[in-house]
This record gives sequence, C-alpha cells and structure tokens, in this order.
Amino acid sequence: MKPLIGVLGASGEVGRVAADRIAAAGLGRLRVGGRDRAKAEKVAQELPLAADAPPVEVQAVDLDDDEALARFCEGCAVVVNCAGPSYRVLDRVARAAWAAGADHVDVGGELVARDALASSADGKRIAIFSAGVMPGLSGLLPRLLAVRPLRRMETYVGGAARFTSISAVDALLTRGDRFGTAQASWVDGAIRPNVLGPLRNVVLPGFPQPMQALPFLTTEAQELPAREVRAYNVFASDRIPAALTQAWAELPVGASAEELRPYAPDVVSAADSDVDEYGAFYVLLVSARPEPGGPPGPGRVVMRATDSYALSGVVMAAAARAVLEGTLVPGSHLAAEALDPFAVAEILRADPLVHELTVV
Repeated sequence: MKPLIGVLGASGEVGRVAADRIAAAGLGRLRVGGRDRAKAEKVAQELPLAADAPPVEVQAVDLDDDEALARFCEGCAVVVNCAGPSYRVLDRVARAAWAAGADHVDVGGELVARDALASSADGKRIAIFSAGVMPGLSGLLPRLLAVRPLRRMETYVGGAARFTSISAVDALLTRGDRFGTAQASWVDGAIRPNVLGPLRNVVLPGFPQPMQALPFLTTEAQELPAREVRAYNVFASDRIPAALTQAWAELPVGASAEELRPYAPDVVSAADSDVDEYGAFYVLLVSARPEPGGPPGPGRVVMRATDSYALSGVVMAAAARAVLEGTLVPGSHLAAEALDPFAVAEILRADPLVHELTVV
C-alpha cells in the first residue's frame, strides 16, 4: 500500500499547489486538512488523482487543538505543513508528526524550529523546515554553481508580489541575528558588518526592470559554499522597505507578533501598490566567481516565476518526494542544506509555474 501523506493548510496558497503536485506525481494516498473543512473538501475534489487512486481523506484541523493535530498525523508517513503563520507554528506540527511516527516537511520554521526540534531527534525521523522559496530555494539553487571552488557568490531574490496579512507579520519578524544582518557580507567564515550599501535602480539579469536591491545577509546565505557571499533582497520600489523600516523604527528588536501586527496592513498595501504598478513577478538570480586558476564551470543561475506562494507549494511537494525516497539523513534540517539542488531544479524546470530556470 502506498504511504499516506498528510497536507495541512491545504486550502491556502501554498497548500493547494503542494497537494496538487503530490497528487499528480502519485507519491501516495492523500489526507488534506485545514480549519475550514468545506474549503479542504473543495481542494480534495479538484486534485488530479489517477483513476485507480483511493479517495482523498479530509479532516478539519486547528493547529492549536492538540487532539485534532494528533488525529491528523496518525497513520501518516509524511506530514506536510503549509499552514501558518510561521512564528506561531514553529516546530509544533513537527513534534506532533514525530510523535505519530511520521516524517515532516514545513514551509516555515527556519533556524528557530530546526534547532528546537533537534534535541528530540531519535535517529529515525526526518524534519525539513523552510521548504519554500525564501528561505528554501534562495539557499538551495545557489548550490547548482558549487561544482568548483568559488571566491564570491552573490544572490538577488525578490520582485513584485502580494503579501497576505500573515506573511506581512512574518516579514516584520525577520529582524535580529536569528534571521540575518543588514548591509553585511560573509567573508572567510565571518560576518563583515556595514560593508555593503543599497543598489538603487540597478539592472539585473532576469529582472524585467531596474530594481532596488538591499543587502541583507540571511543566516541561510551564511551557509553558501563560497569564500565571500553577498545577499540582496530585491524590490520593485521602496514601498515595502519603507513600510518595514517604519515599524522597526518604532519598535525594539524582539518585538512580538502582537506588537507588530498593527503595522502589517501598511506592508500589505505597499506590496499591492507594487503589483498594481509593475505587475507580478518573482526572480532568483545567483552569480558566482571562481577561485583564481580554478576549473571552468557555470557562473549564473536565473529562475523566473510569477507567484512565490504557489512556487513554494512546488518546493514542498519536492521535499516530500525526497523524504519518501529515503535518501535523506534522519534529523532536523533546513531544506537548503538537505535537498539535492539538481533534483529540485529538474522538478522546477518541468513545472508550469516556472517560466525560466537556467544555469550558465
């Protein structure tokens, strides 16, 4: 019998695509869940199932309900969590999955969830966190260039995309050393603070217009395979950075989600204005310079898409596939450090949500 795969948050932007891709690939039997059972049932009815596939199970699940979460995880081989917000979920679903004997894949979590769960590892179960676009692909696809020693790597990720109120709060929370350091680079294993400035109206390969690139060395970027790493968040205008900066100027580092929530509408409005003016687009660009005298190899990755939320669903399905294939090491990991970048790149190239993925 094929394994049972549970998809939480199946009616959301990420979950719908994750469930669709898991069903289309025939990875296993499906159980979908969310707080609104009717919406989850609609997703189940629309999945591209094979003619001989068993019916999709549907459950109503509130992540704050321990019993409901345990019931959902029971019997699953893998629990795929696409529900948020990340700052509330953390390792909660992962712990419920492990308690039920299931592996786990999560679109969020980052270092906080990975490290919190690490102490519970039993050497048998797998948990993959941050299996989305950023973080996720932003740390994974640069590794396509690591076929030779690299002197410098630069990443540029962003575009014009709408924010949900939940994702706006998640964005407002990405401040502090657990997330990264603004205006810093990574050189020979150490952070070099205050060495980079913003790039204004910069023309970048793959991006459809001049962009605003703000240096932010994420913790994910600090693990990239190069002696020097420069990482930039890229925006169509200054609207989103201005909305984030306003909130951060008024509140201290470490402000809670509840304190930040009143500022989320300004972030959502800024993102909406960018999309209304420029159209929706999302680009990941990586450039690399080899060590002097090193062998020839690729020096650039460009991935273009429209919807980063939907694309995260593709990554989640790819991570679930990797877990089921049995090639991953047990324990608590980030997607960028655990998944095979070449295998994921092939999945992305075949997906209609990806307009371009080139390595040259």
